Amino acid sequence: MKVKVIGAGLAGCEAAWQLAERGFEVELCEMKPVKFSPAHKYDGFAELVCSNSLKASRIDSACGLLKEEMRRLGSIVVPAAEKTAVPAGGALAVNRKDFSDEVTRLIRNHPKITVVSGEITEFPEKNAVICTGPLTSDAFAEKIRERFGENGKFMSFFDASAPIVTAESIDRSIAFSQSRYDKGGDDYLNCPFTKEEYERFWNELVNAEPAELHEFDKNPSVYEGCMPVEVLAKRGIESVRYGCMKPVGLTDPRTGRRPWAAVQLRKENAEGTMYNLVGFQTHLKFGEQKRVFSLIPGLENAEFVRYGVMHRNTYICSRTLLDKNFMLKGSENVFFGGQITGVEGYVESAASGIIAGKALADRLSGREPLKLPNTTMLGAIIDYVCDWVDDSYCEFDPMGAIMGILPALDENIRDKREKYAALAKRALDDLDKAIEEHSDGE
Repeated sequence: MKVKVIGAGLAGCEAAWQLAERGFEVELCEMKPVKFSPAHKYDGFAELVCSNSLKASRIDSACGLLKEEMRRLGSIVVPAAEKTAVPAGGALAVNRKDFSDEVTRLIRNHPKITVVSGEITEFPEKNAVICTGPLTSDAFAEKIRERFGENGKFMSFFDASAPIVTAESIDRSIAFSQSRYDKGGDDYLNCPFTKEEYERFWNELVNAEPAELHEFDKNPSVYEGCMPVEVLAKRGIESVRYGCMKPVGLTDPRTGRRPWAAVQLRKENAEGTMYNLVGFQTHLKFGEQKRVFSLIPGLENAEFVRYGVMHRNTYICSRTLLDKNFMLKGSENVFFGGQITGVEGYVESAASGIIAGKALADRLSGREPLKLPNTTMLGAIIDYVCDWVDDSYCEFDPMGAIMGILPALDENIRDKREKYAALAKRALDDLDKAIEEHSDGE
């Protein structure tokens, strides 16, 4: 049986490899070298654009754990990266050309994979994995938009994402639970400012150093609702106090009065282990984010599990459109993989391709696809990105591998390194069990 994979980035190569290894004839469609995205320059597959680092190697780190999970799931990318690695301390860094060449060699030499060059402009009707990335071509992006319609909430814009902090690092003696005018539950925490604290914060914010943008990301058309907070702040000292930091409807329990300004934090996951800084989309340098946002009362010792970023990003509302195997709901085996699903990062994109490829192979073989527990890093990412419990709420920021997305341990371990090691051990034990149980069903 022939299947189609669209896009030969990291996710597409992983999906094609999984399917080919299961004996399916794979048509891998890649528009390079006929056409290049604004970011890509090299003819090879799995081209790394933004960095030569695939993040930390330690298993007790989020991305190190994810790479180990990928290895156990039969990844092609992880061994290729290790083969082409260059010294980088505790990170897995590669020679980008050598890495691309190695993945390209493996893909092109596989007897079950046929590479077809050229842009795809029609949406596949069945038995396909779409891995076209955050820079999906305009023609194919329009086909996706047409397929989903207005209710699909297909997203394509310059995305400015807000930082996320761990719940346990928030100072609850300062931050207090309250929805505005007490309308709603306790999903929000509020960090109150005095006038002096606000003016100091505003001054540091407007003078903070922004991150550099790629050439194709410069002069973006940013939606007003996605305006970077530092850009909004430069409109005047009162701009954010009447915007994302408005204190109306809030009462600081320490004073019994309304604060001068306030930053609201919203639960980022159902477990409440992470909080998003509401309205604080930003493209400041990471070090500047840590410095400036730590001036927010209650966040002086905050642990940032993800900093804000700004870049061109095309992704679908996976929370309403995809199931937990990245399959388009109601379709005849049409899957998505990579950053177009809302996963963030090279490794995460590759990992999603593994799941999509495996799931398509399973379905075509008459089997139930592998189900990953959310105690694994990849399972937790899938839980965040796909098949959200509340289909009425679609808007979400892309998510990568972070330890804060994993469910809490049964025991309370205060030392962070020991806690991360315990989380990693649980993840790999649970992954091995899931793989074994899935294999037993063959």
